[in-house]
Amino acid sequence: MKILICTGEVSGDLQGAMLIESLYRQAQNLDLDLEIIALGGTRMEKAGAKLLGNTASIGSVGILESLPYIFPSLKIQRQVQNYLQQNQPDLVVLIDYMGPNINLGNYIRRHFSEIQIIYYIAPQEWVWSLGSKNTAEIVKITNRLLAIFPEEARYFQTKGANVTWVGHPLIDRMQTAPSREEARTKLGIPPDEIAIALLPASRWQEIKYLMPVMFKAAKIIQSKLPQVRFWIPLSLSEYQDSIEKSIQKYGLKAKLVPTDIDPNQTLNVLASADLALTKSGTVNLEIALLNVPQVVIYRVSPVTAWIARNLLKFSIPFMSPPNLVQMKSIVPELLQEEATPERIVSEVMELLNNPQRRQKMQADYQEMRQSLGEIGVCDRAAAEIMNRVF
Repeated sequence: MKILICTGEVSGDLQGAMLIESLYRQAQNLDLDLEIIALGGTRMEKAGAKLLGNTASIGSVGILESLPYIFPSLKIQRQVQNYLQQNQPDLVVLIDYMGPNINLGNYIRRHFSEIQIIYYIAPQEWVWSLGSKNTAEIVKITNRLLAIFPEEARYFQTKGANVTWVGHPLIDRMQTAPSREEARTKLGIPPDEIAIALLPASRWQEIKYLMPVMFKAAKIIQSKLPQVRFWIPLSLSEYQDSIEKSIQKYGLKAKLVPTDIDPNQTLNVLASADLALTKSGTVNLEIALLNVPQVVIYRVSPVTAWIARNLLKFSIPFMSPPNLVQMKSIVPELLQEEATPERIVSEVMELLNNPQRRQKMQADYQEMRQSLGEIGVCDRAAAEIMNRVF
């Protein structure tokens, strides 16, 4: 049995790796010889997939930001198309990564209509849809959609998709997460240290637009709290030089923690933190599930922001997943012009100094947790995938 899994970016690589582990477990239980081919990253490769192309660093948010990745994406898509012509899989699983995956799904529908396509973790059209075109494309190419959010399931059902809600895979990941005490021991963090996790970037554009303002805020926080130290999990090794230079530039007491050899180091950093200052993304849910207070920020280029607001009339209620799950403000979000060092410092200091504010956020975390499903998400998703073939 051969399965092709296609995704991109750091979060897709993590979620793809968790799914691959479950697929191999179920294949072993069924005494099946399973081969998994993938577009993804090193985590998926370590989980047992044969990579056709590494897409973990090919991704962006925004209009101008996506331009550098057009040709690399097209090149990888051609590689996949050539592979499909010679090696037809039994089934294809698409994970997020909207533009490339919709293009690939349409190619498969035109040339290999008999191949089943499952969309696992669909793009967040239910939040920020700019129209019905992308939603219609996703429904058209997909035999079954495996939703991770209840609202995602309801949205795609109303649009005609064949949907199963399986829950969010981070519920499974949290089963291996250390306690705060275990994490601080592993990292050697003394009891009197205020540990703040900084998560500036999983995309190159975030190194440019997001990291400087985050590090400027960190410098101010450091001047107010002499006992603070910043911990930075390294999402991709190619960002190491840029981040280290910025640590030196801003004079931060910070430790960069590699995660390529041991991916669980990210969980150690997050679990040990008194607070996280973070970009918007899947990691916001990890932080929430670890019960760590957080401040979320995001920036794109000014040109992209202007086009989105004035020409595309782009508007979303929230950006970070914890707020989207409940559709209410659980964690503070500072987006674009609001993401200034002064505003960031104000939110961080409020959370560090105000026990009632922290407790309210953590109570909201517990309520949010109830909407993410039960343990066994990846096994349920893998079972749905296997059932499409047999």
